[in-house]
Amino acid sequence: MSSIQDRVIEIIAEQAVLEPADVTLDSTLEDLGIDSLGLVESIFAIEEAFDISVPFNANEPEKSDFDISSVRAIVAGIDRLIAEQS
Repeated sequence: MSSIQDRVIEIIAEQAVLEPADVTLDSTLEDLGIDSLGLVESIFAIEEAFDISVPFNANEPEKSDFDISSVRAIVAGIDRLIAEQS
């Protein structure tokens, strides 16, 4: 399991007030009870944790290049952003 994945799950679990074990790669933010504010806070925490800038439009998430449909999609998006930076 990648450390990126572990860290993303920790961040999302913290936002959802859940244990990391309760967050699966197939969980959606909606499944976890994360609302739009929680989503924005999660994105900020992810940006800080990985020193990346997520191309995310909080007002229009459906128009974003960053897929937030599931935890797996978020991890994949972060992997891609980190790869693009190096």
